[in-house]
Amino acid sequence: MDTDRSKRKKVIKNYEKPIQKFRFVVQLLFTLLCIWIGIEFFFFIQFLETNGTSAFINRPPGVDGFLPISSFMSFYLFIVTGEIHSAHPAGFFIFFAIVFVSIVFGKAFCSWLCPVGFISELIGDFGDKIFKKRIKIPRWLDYPLRSIKYLLLGFLFYSVFVLMSTVAVKSFLDSPYNLVSDIKMFYFFADISRTALIVLAVLFLLSIPIRNFWCRYLCPYGALLGITSLLSPNKIKRNVSSCVDCNLCNKACPSFIKVDRVKTVISDECTTCMNCVDVCPVKDTLQVGTVGTKKAINKKYVLAGVVGLFMLITGFGMISGNWQNKISNEEYINLYEDIDSYGHPTGTESVKRFNEDAIEKEKKQEINDLEALK
Repeated sequence: MDTDRSKRKKVIKNYEKPIQKFRFVVQLLFTLLCIWIGIEFFFFIQFLETNGTSAFINRPPGVDGFLPISSFMSFYLFIVTGEIHSAHPAGFFIFFAIVFVSIVFGKAFCSWLCPVGFISELIGDFGDKIFKKRIKIPRWLDYPLRSIKYLLLGFLFYSVFVLMSTVAVKSFLDSPYNLVSDIKMFYFFADISRTALIVLAVLFLLSIPIRNFWCRYLCPYGALLGITSLLSPNKIKRNVSSCVDCNLCNKACPSFIKVDRVKTVISDECTTCMNCVDVCPVKDTLQVGTVGTKKAINKKYVLAGVVGLFMLITGFGMISGNWQNKISNEEYINLYEDIDSYGHPTGTESVKRFNEDAIEKEKKQEINDLEALK
């Protein structure tokens, strides 16, 4: 060990400015944007509740970003048919932007843009101040808990890719339930049940001692991005020859990744928050770099890349005319009158029945079309 240390180059202190303040500003601005979208959507709901007599405010397309299942199914439909479904088109572009960012810069959406991730960080910071340290769950419990989000994601994939045909997916996206799923989501929180409130309270309380409890153990979105992030060519890399084994990177990592034990951080839990890079005391020792090359990527370029890619993809959706849906106000008002009667498949058996019904309906429609041509 002493021989190895003697061969190391002279330690050059790292004077590069941290990126965390910039990341905080980006998180805050994006969270405020989501709050503004929520306010606009609230007034749109009021328009529907008064049967169109109150002041009209356009439905904000950004609310589609809070419909991950519908957006995922729209993305699947696009891959199979090339069609961007008209019910929640903004959701398609937001979903694609989130996944694409994770492919380029790892699971960066979670630590740079996600409002839930931002709130989880604030709660975690509060917990650190209370307990004076970051509590880590034992590995024998951590791994089973982390598998929960992958099981939830697996159920979604199984339901869509295995149990549902393309016809069934399109039928679901065309259904009245999906058309007003954003409104039903609003009422889920506006008229929250006691059970749901208890669950949210428990998640909040658990997030105080256990940093990012929801993100680490339960978020299916995080599971998907964790998988796609493994494809990212840009990862945090450690220069073994200049590392002084100070262990600061490990202490700074919110995901408890042993950064000081690897040359390249390959982990489904790494969110490219760059806390570890910021605290490294030695110049050019921890950096974001492209796998297979020695060139590092400036932290500000990562910031610009994450935000820029997200805005570029969603901006394309706006200018291409595939952002606002094509549902008229009159149709919304009519759908709203029967909103309590709309439901969705729950469980595998229900999904199977929905698939069978959709295929049967499609066959009947084809027969009717053929008879109409005779």
